[in-house]
Amino acid sequence: MNLKALLVVGAAAAALVLPAVPAAAEPGDTVTTTLTQAIADLPVAAESRDGYERDKFRHWVDADRDGCNTRAEVLLEEATLSPTVGPRCSISGGVWHSYYDDTDQTAARALDIDHMVPLAESWDSGASAWSPAERQAYANDLEDSRALVAVTARENRSKADQDPAEWLPSDGGAVCRYVTEWTAVKTRWELTADPAEVDALERLADGCPDAEITVVLAR
Repeated sequence: MNLKALLVVGAAAAALVLPAVPAAAEPGDTVTTTLTQAIADLPVAAESRDGYERDKFRHWVDADRDGCNTRAEVLLEEATLSPTVGPRCSISGGVWHSYYDDTDQTAARALDIDHMVPLAESWDSGASAWSPAERQAYANDLEDSRALVAVTARENRSKADQDPAEWLPSDGGAVCRYVTEWTAVKTRWELTADPAEVDALERLADGCPDAEITVVLAR
């Protein structure tokens, strides 16, 4: 192969490499990378739950003061059949798909709103050093649809505060989406990952498409 051909091949290969999170990235910057690269870029650190209390993450709030709190906003956004909204944002009717267990639900009360990266896990991974305002923003993050997800109560309570090394959705077909969304949220909020978590993410990602991930950095 001549030099010109080698340069063309090299340029094509380089074009396939998406940038990782730049060192000088700022909140509000958009970062595009791949699943495997995003996992590799997660800062690795031991976790500590010292001082954690759930009420240090204020939720659910009505940030836009439209009468619907964060829980209701997620339900309205994720409904596959729109519900009726009554006084004080009461929700009736509607259909939702819980992707963790591939189950449809017709009652809002049967659903929990899961923090993709649980509040306790975020505390372990860096949120312990955040301000109360930052923790509130994290707990009510409606800017990224991956951060909060409506799922059946049994799946959410089975998951509790566990990371992907300890818990995965019961529907095997949901695992790649789950791993991708977990990694996206950790990237968005600059959260660390412990060694067992990274090992699990890498192992699971090996069986998934190396999907492109785009996030707007929150911090």
